[in-house]
Amino acid sequence: MAHFAKVLDSVVTQVIVAEQDFIDSIVDTVPGTWLQVSYNTLGGIHYERNADGTLGSASSDQSKALRKNYPGIGWHYDFEADGFYSSQPFGGWTLNSSTFLWEPPVAVPDDFDGMNYAWDEDTQKWVEVTE
Repeated sequence: MAHFAKVLDSVVTQVIVAEQDFIDSIVDTVPGTWLQVSYNTLGGIHYERNADGTLGSASSDQSKALRKNYPGIGWHYDFEADGFYSSQPFGGWTLNSSTFLWEPPVAVPDDFDGMNYAWDEDTQKWVEVTE
């Protein structure tokens, strides 16, 4: 089984798990283009899965990395760069043209202190989450 995203006007409208034969033979009356995607691709890198389902180390076979990121409904697709990316989370964040991931104007604090942080758009800073 593989994952496929349906794209209409550069926006993902549907994501499914299916066999390639299904995609090849589907009689789809709704406009859009089906593209194969990889559930294990993030930032243009294909990862192995850990036993708990989280992303682990980078795969030795990077030919499995498809279209920069695994998309969700409402994500955007750049046909020229062949990559999926989410909507801009905050006004000052910029899209990395290599990874197709959004980057904040200030680096995320080092998480070695065991604290969780969230972006505060008003102050343009990372703030500690205490709850």
